[in-house]
Parts: sequence; structure tokens; C-alpha cells
Amino acid sequence: MSKERIAFLKVSAAMIIVGSAVVSGKLMVESIPVFLAVEMRFFISTLIFLPLLIWKEGMPVFSLRLVRILFLQSLAGVFLYNIFLLYGLKWTTASEAGIISSILPAIIAVLGYIVLKEKLSRLKSIAILLSIGGILCLQLTDFQVIREFNLLKIFGNVLIICSVIAEAIFIILGKYTTRKVSPVAISTSVSFFGTILFFPSAIFQTVTSGYQFHSATDLVLVGYSAIIVTVAAFLLMYSGASVLPAYQTGILTSLMPLSTITLASLILGESLNSYHFLGLLCVCSSIILASRVEKNK
Repeated sequence: MSKERIAFLKVSAAMIIVGSAVVSGKLMVESIPVFLAVEMRFFISTLIFLPLLIWKEGMPVFSLRLVRILFLQSLAGVFLYNIFLLYGLKWTTASEAGIISSILPAIIAVLGYIVLKEKLSRLKSIAILLSIGGILCLQLTDFQVIREFNLLKIFGNVLIICSVIAEAIFIILGKYTTRKVSPVAISTSVSFFGTILFFPSAIFQTVTSGYQFHSATDLVLVGYSAIIVTVAAFLLMYSGASVLPAYQTGILTSLMPLSTITLASLILGESLNSYHFLGLLCVCSSIILASRVEKNK
């Protein structure tokens, strides 16, 4: 199997895992204070990443410029992303959050064109349009949701849109950092910065809420977010994204909302109908096309 194909599979798996984080996040915010949950997630992941980094590579030395970029990446894709996502999930459904994330491939493609100067050929453009079109099909899912629209749900959806923008910035910045240091070093750094950024708010929220872990479910959700969503997904994403161009990584992000909607239906009991399967067909077509583009060069 070629290096490009392996990278393609790694990014695909990472996106499916990240999509599942919306469902686990929806479950977490129902019982755990937001800042405490995210602080625990990144604290645990840092405890995993740091020994792994030292064992595999030793302690890396970063330039001041690289530290700044890693901090900005953490600020956008770790701190702001999780705040917008988890608070948004308090007022909207996991399925709607998955649908809204359909704008992510377009944002990444545009940022890749503007920032990274990556060209968009006709085939690339078709693949991106197929991806976006497939996810837009998912918006024709539940007319009852439209009839029941309210200000709180609008506010929740706006927060989800903000999380998508933050995630796009995170991925684009990752294209630079993966050229300088290893995926393990990047993952360790952003987890560490995430722990630092969330620490003051987590302490304040813990003291004011008086929350204690009351059930094994809460521990499982935090553990899943730390070990699977953070550690496994970060490693897969960075090692794959260092090989793939930004447009192809952007197309693969279409798997995120599909993963979210599927799991929201299975776990949360949210509705799933024929429009979801139509969207799945379009997105799978775009993924197949994306995997063939580089071979045809």
C-alpha cells in the first residue's frame, strides 16, 4: 500500500473519530461542567503524549516562531473549538451540529488556496463540490426541526459555526507545523497548551459548581475524549495530513458530519432518513474521486 493511500486512511479514521466527539460531547455537557470536562481531557492526553514523545524522540527544541504557531493552533483548534462546540451542543442537536460542519471542507479549501497557494484544478473542484453537495443533502432531514426553530437553537447553531471556523484554522496551521516537527511533538504541544488554557476556568467552574464525578459513565466519556478523540485522532490526523494536500484533507472532513449523524441516530435516537443516504452517496463519490486525483497527475 502506497504512502499516500495509508495517509488517506489515517485522515479518514481521524475524521470519523472527531465526528464521534460531537456525540460524546453532547452526552458530557448534560452532566459535566464544560471547562472541567475539557481540562480533564487534555490533562490526561498530555500525560500520555509527553512520555511517548520523550521515548520516541527525546525533548524537541522549538523556535520561537514555531511555538507561537503551535500556541495559535491550540488557541483556535483546542480552546475556542471546544468552547464553541460544547456550549453550542447545549442548545442544538448533535445531528444539526454535524450538518453545520458541512461548511468545513469549503473553508479548508479556500484557506489552502489563499494561505498555502495550493491550486484547485477542475477535478479537485468537482470533488469539493460533490463533498459539499452531499452534506447539504443532509439539511433536508427534519422539517419539524425547522418549525420548532427558536432563538436558543439559533444561538447554539451560531456557536457550532464558530467551532467549524476554528477547526479550519487549526487544520490549515497544521499544514505548516507538520513540515517542521513530528506528529507526536505537535500533539503533545497542543494538548499541553490546551491544558494551560483551560486550567483557570476549570478550577473556577469546579469550585462554583461543586461537581464531583458521580458515575462511571462520566469517567468513560472523559476517558474516551482524552484517549481516543485526542490521542488517537491527533496522531492519525497529523501523520496523514503531512502527506496529503489541504484540498484532499478538506474533502475527507466530510466524514465528520456523516459520523456524527450516524452515531447520533444510533446512540441519541436522533432521526435518520433517505436524505442522509443520498448525502452519503455523494460524499463517498467525492472521497473516491479525491483518492484518484493524485494518481492521475
